[in-house]
Amino acid sequence: MTTLRTSVLPPLLTQNAVAKAQAVLALSLDLPIDASAQLAEPPGIPGRPNKPLLVHAKEIKQLPLVTTEGRAALLHALAHIELNAIDLALDVVWRFADMPEPFYLDWVRIAQEEALHFMLLRVHLVSIGHDYGDFPAHNTLWDIAEKTKGDVLARIALVPRLMEARGLDATPGVKNKLVSVRDLKGGKILDIIMKDEIGHVATGNHWYHWICAQRQLDPITTFADLLAQYSPPKLRPPFNLEARRLAGFLEEELQLLG
Repeated sequence: MTTLRTSVLPPLLTQNAVAKAQAVLALSLDLPIDASAQLAEPPGIPGRPNKPLLVHAKEIKQLPLVTTEGRAALLHALAHIELNAIDLALDVVWRFADMPEPFYLDWVRIAQEEALHFMLLRVHLVSIGHDYGDFPAHNTLWDIAEKTKGDVLARIALVPRLMEARGLDATPGVKNKLVSVRDLKGGKILDIIMKDEIGHVATGNHWYHWICAQRQLDPITTFADLLAQYSPPKLRPPFNLEARRLAGFLEEELQLLG
């Protein structure tokens, strides 16, 4: 029997980026969920195309935005983030059993929104003469997923609440850069992404606090402990405090950002 949790595996394993996004958009939320099922991990997670070439983040060259190639490289980097976000959301659905049913529905919906973001960026990229795979990219987001695959609390704490929340800080500046070179279409796409990402981070915050409550853990000290344990990339200012508040971060957490 196909369940919601097993249905995410084919798109997660799909290597072609466009086919992956299309398969995610076609997922049905009406399938039975089977939250208690312990699913075996198939080989090949996540499916990835032959391109882009994956390199260390420090090897990614910043190209001048005043050139078409520079603008395309920036849009490509954003599309790569969204493709990773699709896989991260899908991976949560099949991997972690015994969560409430709304948990799984939330992450499939998020995967579908990330797929829409990828398609919008990819179409725009094609419109200026490039495509996904044309530029090198890095694997930082999936590296965090690998480190946290044994604990749903760590995954939710360090992916939506840390890595994706960095997007709330960075997106306004990236939009301004695109608009400054008269890429108004790119700016409008980032407005859509920003609105949705606030909701995604809010979902992460909701489930993080729910898991902490279930395990009788203090959310503030637990987050600090997880940062120390997993050593993810450090947050750097400036911080978008308004967006972080909308996404459900506590004032105490915002004060700890410095």
